[in-house]
Amino acid sequence: MNAIAPQVSSISALPPADELDRSLRDASPAEVIAAALRTVGRDKLALVSSFGTESATLLKVMADVDPAIPVIFLDTGWLFEETLAYRDTLIATLGLKDVRSIKPAEETLSRDDPDRDLWFSDPDACRRIRKVEPLARALKPFSAWLNGRKRFQGNARADIPVVEDDGARLKFNPFANVSREELEAMFVRAKLPRHPLVASGFLSVGCMPCTSRTAEGEDSRAGRWRGRAKTECGIHTMKAS
Repeated sequence: MNAIAPQVSSISALPPADELDRSLRDASPAEVIAAALRTVGRDKLALVSSFGTESATLLKVMADVDPAIPVIFLDTGWLFEETLAYRDTLIATLGLKDVRSIKPAEETLSRDDPDRDLWFSDPDACRRIRKVEPLARALKPFSAWLNGRKRFQGNARADIPVVEDDGARLKFNPFANVSREELEAMFVRAKLPRHPLVASGFLSVGCMPCTSRTAEGEDSRAGRWRGRAKTECGIHTMKAS
């Protein structure tokens, strides 16, 4: 499935998110990505990926639809070396043609986190300068974006729609309806490589200081910001526009 639809000429021409959500409520991930592609065109659509423990599945489905869709990867400066290596593995394995590694602005880091300890004293501020602001900058050229959130991940993700309004752009959640069992089946069926840290007990991987192993029986994201009343890094709790 590689056909590219004409690009929508302006933000005002985008269809309402709730209308798209109704039409795609029961669609497969591939159908959702194809619909996003038809809606805005390849040049105005981006996929945002952490290249984390579950990322290979969404990237595989996207690559089957169109491997040239731009992929935005936020390199925060605090990522595990294993995540950077996994990014390179998936690019080669899936034939991804346009992966863009976005970093925080050096000027901002020098001013707001010169000692690299902001993650400890103010994790929200750390996420803002290392993830939220770089993502907002990277998404400026786009009219819609894809991400890998799933309802089974719980907390703020339990009721996410398939398509939502993200201010000046549309936000597609192709895996909203996918179950944990279906996700595992995708890994097995496509023989996708696993994130290197999964074997060490990391079920969800983010930045090194804020990620820990997950104990048996815990939620898959329990190892993120352990001990803090925090379940999201910030890019999904505010409009990226």
